[in-house]
Amino acid sequence: MLARRLRSRHRAAVETCMNLAPCVARRSRPWRVPAAALGLALVLFLGSAGFAHAGEHAAAEPAAGDLAAADPAQSDDLPPPNILFVAIDDLNDWIEPLGGHPQAKTPNMNALADRAALFTRAYAASPACNPSRSALLTGRHTYSTGMYSNYQRWRDVLVDPVFLPDYFRQHGYWTGGAGKIFHNGQPSPESWDDYYPSKEEPFPAYFYPAPGATVNMPAFPNMYRDFDWAPLDLPTEKTGDFQSVAWALRQLERSWDKPFFLAVGIYRPHVPWYAPSKYFDMHPLDQVALPVTMPDDLADVPDRGVDLARRGGDYHRHIVAAGKWREAVQAYLASVTYADDLLGRLLKGLEASSHANNTIVVVWSDHGWQLGEKEHWRKFALWENVARVPLFIYAPAGASAALPEGTRAARIDRPVSLIDLFPTLTTLAGLPGRAGLDGSSLTLLMASAEAEWNRPAITTYDYDEYAVRDDRYRYIHYIDGAEELYDEAEDPEEWRNLAGDPAYKDVKARLKAAFPATPAPMGPTIALMPHHVPPFGSLDQYREYKRQRAPEPTD
Repeated sequence: MLARRLRSRHRAAVETCMNLAPCVARRSRPWRVPAAALGLALVLFLGSAGFAHAGEHAAAEPAAGDLAAADPAQSDDLPPPNILFVAIDDLNDWIEPLGGHPQAKTPNMNALADRAALFTRAYAASPACNPSRSALLTGRHTYSTGMYSNYQRWRDVLVDPVFLPDYFRQHGYWTGGAGKIFHNGQPSPESWDDYYPSKEEPFPAYFYPAPGATVNMPAFPNMYRDFDWAPLDLPTEKTGDFQSVAWALRQLERSWDKPFFLAVGIYRPHVPWYAPSKYFDMHPLDQVALPVTMPDDLADVPDRGVDLARRGGDYHRHIVAAGKWREAVQAYLASVTYADDLLGRLLKGLEASSHANNTIVVVWSDHGWQLGEKEHWRKFALWENVARVPLFIYAPAGASAALPEGTRAARIDRPVSLIDLFPTLTTLAGLPGRAGLDGSSLTLLMASAEAEWNRPAITTYDYDEYAVRDDRYRYIHYIDGAEELYDEAEDPEEWRNLAGDPAYKDVKARLKAAFPATPAPMGPTIALMPHHVPPFGSLDQYREYKRQRAPEPTD
C-alpha cells in the first residue's frame, strides 16, 4: 500500500511538471521553465584555470591568471600560511559547481572549483545562522554546547569559548574581519585585532539597504520583516558588501610581519534580496526556472516537519497566491550572482598581492535555503536543501606542510560538517591541535578523496531534533519521536519518506546511533516577540506549544 501510494504521488508530480511547463533536469531534480525560455541557450560563465572576476554585464571578464604562478621551494621550515576565510550568508547549492539551479551564474566559484577541493556534501551544524556559526567558530557541535537557536546569545550559553580567530591570534596571527562572521548583534571584539567598520559594531544597520515598507511581497501575518526583494538603482561599489570586500582588499595590499587570518562575510543572498539591478538583468524574469514540487508533498511528513515547513506564516501558500514565486527565485539568483562577483573581486585581489603563494582560501556558507521545495521557504528545517552548503578549500603548493603539493581540482563527495573546519585549518597552518573539538580534519580527504571516512554529518534544530546524513541516506528525528528517512541517491527531492517502511529498520537504527544519547540541554534563551516560533528545549515545551495552538473543539 505504501509503495503504491508513493508511486502514485511521484506520477502526479511528473504529470504536474508536464502540464505546467517543461522541466529541466538537475541530476534527477526537475525544474519548471517558462515556455518563453525554451530553446534559448543558457549563458554559462566558465572559469579558466585561475580565479575569475565576474563582469559588469552578462559576459564575465576574462579569468585572471593562476593564483600560484610559481610554486615556492619546499623546505622543512615553511612560514605559517595566511588564511582568507570567506562566509557567504544563506547560500544553498544554487551555484554552478554544485548544479543546484540550471540558471545559476557563478563564474568565480567555477574558477575556484578548478583549483580547490570542493566538498559536494558539506553540511551545516544547524539550519540557523547563530548556532551554525557558533558551532563552526568553536569546532564544537550544538549538541555539545546547548547552543541550538537564533534565540540564544553565545555569551549566555558557551562556557569559556575559544573561537577560531581567537585560536589563531593566540598563536601569533593578526586577525581581522569585515561583514557578518558572528551572528548579528553578537560580536566578539576580543577575537580581532581590527574589524570593519568597527569591532564593537561589525554589522551596522545603516551599512546595508534596510527593509522598509514591503516593495515586492505583500505582507502576511508573521512574515519576517526582511522578506523582500528589489533591484537597486545603485552601483555595486555603493553596497555594504562591496565595502567589506574593499576593506579586505586593502589588507591584502599591505606587507605583514606576521601571518594573517582575514575573515570576510558577504551578507547576500540573505534577505532582503536587494542587489544592484544589473544582477537582476542577468536573470530575465520570463526565463527563470522554478523548482517542481510534489502535489501533497507533505502528506507523508510528520506534524512537526509540517510545522517547520509552514513556520512563520505558511510562506509558500502566500507567495504562490500572490504570484510572486518566480520573482523571488529571480531575486535569489541575482543575489547569488552579486555575491559571486564580490568573491571574484576578493580572489583577484589576493592573486595580485604578494601573499598569493602563501594564503589558504576557505569559502563556506552557514546553511542552505529553500525556495518552495517541499512547500518550504527560508531555512529552519532539517531537509537536504537547508542543511547542505557550498564548501571550498584552496591551498597553494608549498603553503602547508600538511598538504605540501597543495590542493588540486577535486570533488569530494563524502559527507562532512562545517565543524570540521576548525581542526582542518589548524592542521593546514601547522598549529597545535585544540582539545575537545567535535570535528575532524579534512586534510585526509583533501590528500585523497578515496581515503577512509566513516563520519556522517549531523545537523540539529532545537533540542533533540536532528538529521544524520551519510553517503546515501538522510535520517530526521523530531522532538516527539517522529521520523523521516530519504534515499538521496534515488530520491534527491525527498519526495518519499521511507521511515515507515520495515525494510529500512536497520538503516534508521544505524543513523540514529550516530547522534549522542544525551545531547546537551538547551542553554538560556532570549525574550521572544509575539510572532516568533519558540525554540523547544524539551518535549513538554513542544507539547504545551501544540496544545495552545490547537483549534477549539466544535460541536
